[in-house]
Amino acid sequence: MQEDRLSSITPLIGPESGLISDSKPAALAALESLLSIRSFEEAVDALFARGLMHGTMHLSIGQEASATGVCAALTSTDYITSTHRGHGHCIAKGADITRMMAELLAKQTGYCRGRGGSMHIADAATGNLGANGIVAGGIPIAAGAALAQKMQGKREVVVSFFGDGATNEGAFHEALNLSAIWDLPVVFVCEDNKYGMSNSTEKSMRVEKISELAAAYGIEGVTVDGNDVDAVFAATRTAVAKARTGGGPTLVEAETYRWKGHSKSDKNLYRSKEEIDEWRAKDPIERFQNLCLTKNIITQAEIDELTARVREVTRGAIKDAMAAPDSNPDELLSGVFKEVS
Repeated sequence: MQEDRLSSITPLIGPESGLISDSKPAALAALESLLSIRSFEEAVDALFARGLMHGTMHLSIGQEASATGVCAALTSTDYITSTHRGHGHCIAKGADITRMMAELLAKQTGYCRGRGGSMHIADAATGNLGANGIVAGGIPIAAGAALAQKMQGKREVVVSFFGDGATNEGAFHEALNLSAIWDLPVVFVCEDNKYGMSNSTEKSMRVEKISELAAAYGIEGVTVDGNDVDAVFAATRTAVAKARTGGGPTLVEAETYRWKGHSKSDKNLYRSKEEIDEWRAKDPIERFQNLCLTKNIITQAEIDELTARVREVTRGAIKDAMAAPDSNPDELLSGVFKEVS
């Protein structure tokens, strides 16, 4: 029965063998994910700038390949935990753009009825156990969810997304240690964008590669180009297959870069324009498009059509979300435990 179950498991986007860029359906699906993340993030940035969206937000523009590549290797029933910079993870795992936009606009139709905002979107239907405003907060949650899968004899895998700054938190080390000891079906994905808020990794850690930290817990660690969809997908597919068959966790480091500041209030005074421009030249979306064009997997006309369609979906999401009813203040405490005397 278990073998039948394993043989029926197929990735959400990527092929079971080969690379995403080798398959037209997979390439188009991945490109749609990449473009949707970029379009959503740019729209959110504009809404905040116009004063139409409030609170805070952390954009992942420039990091789209890591979210897309990782989730492409997962099934619809696998799980993820996300971060404060988590819009891309939500979208790559299949979230509805309109409900996401509604959540950020504090609307009743949002994923958390407008209460969570940018940093706390959760979507149980797609296996998203939630973004988290606490640095490293989602890592032990992923370990716990993986333990639940193992105790129930299931074969679902949990992926934990986190940034380089989270690797200096105790929760990271505790979760990796327990997951290694118990061979839990979890993949730890560090989106190493080189800065924990405004602090460079060169000043915050001694190791050259974050993946080296895996050795302390007796698990495998691998570093990949986080702006290369194929590389991220391939590394994740291997790690997921290992976790799903009882081989335990893997630490995957995806080296990438955020084009924008840490949050909307970040003036980017700690980074040079030259450094940002250097990474913008490594645009993961343009890179993937060029690769697919070179391989004759997709055409420029198909790219243009998909780009226009994604933009239209984003515009529709904004329109529908703006028209939705505001979150109801009278229900603010409905999800809070209250002791009744």
